[in-house]
Amino acid sequence: MFKIILSLFLICSTLLVKAQHPPVFAAMTTDSSFIKLCNLDITLVKYSYKPNGVKFLVVHDNEDTGVKAGFDYIRWYGGELIDSQYGAVRDYYFSYMDDQYRIDPNAIYTEVGVNTRLKKDRFSSNEVEKAILNAGKQIVDFYDPKATGYFLTLHNNADGGFGISSYLPGYDLASTADSVYINFQMDGDDLIYVTEPRLFSSLKKANVNVILQSKFATNDGSLSVYAMQNNIPYINVEVQHGHQEENFRLIELAVATLKEHGIIRKE
Repeated sequence: MFKIILSLFLICSTLLVKAQHPPVFAAMTTDSSFIKLCNLDITLVKYSYKPNGVKFLVVHDNEDTGVKAGFDYIRWYGGELIDSQYGAVRDYYFSYMDDQYRIDPNAIYTEVGVNTRLKKDRFSSNEVEKAILNAGKQIVDFYDPKATGYFLTLHNNADGGFGISSYLPGYDLASTADSVYINFQMDGDDLIYVTEPRLFSSLKKANVNVILQSKFATNDGSLSVYAMQNNIPYINVEVQHGHQEENFRLIELAVATLKEHGIIRKE
């Protein structure tokens, strides 16, 4: 009896993982791209409703507040959202030739980033780093920033861990930021991160927490560094898990800013 119950539990758990982000309304359509990273299966699901040039990207599979807020935006205004699905966790965990590996999926877009941030055994295979870089390339290609004209990402964080104060002088990420603007009426965990001064200036005028990435930011393999290296405007809406209404508000401001500067191209 125990084996039967356990089997049913595992089946149900598998179904829940695969269906954790179903379309939230009937008119939404989906398209998928599949990535094989050694023994890890990654599915990129593109949800679409009245495509209009607005396209979101979610790279972490445990940051669902951003997904839900993105769905809310698409329901009202139309657009597309690409969601990464690989087991409802933050990092990629996989093995190759009996060696275990772990890496943040926001650290896989440059060779330097992969080499410095991959958690691996001492004598691990260089083939793994090539496979990780290829996975990053597939994500970028599926999002297609050359056609879109920008990156618009959605991230979530935990209460009191990472936030706007992390970029102030004397804190861990100070060297990453060129400029920081704080609205002290906002939760410090809710912010927007950009790579271009014009986007920073517009969001500062909108009186929201905003960070401008430094041109001298460490090459950590992140998508924002990749975007800066390739002269692609990048904007990330980052809020605390559960702050869905604020996430939606900041998404509206981010999209308005991209439109203000003619970056979003209407399809």
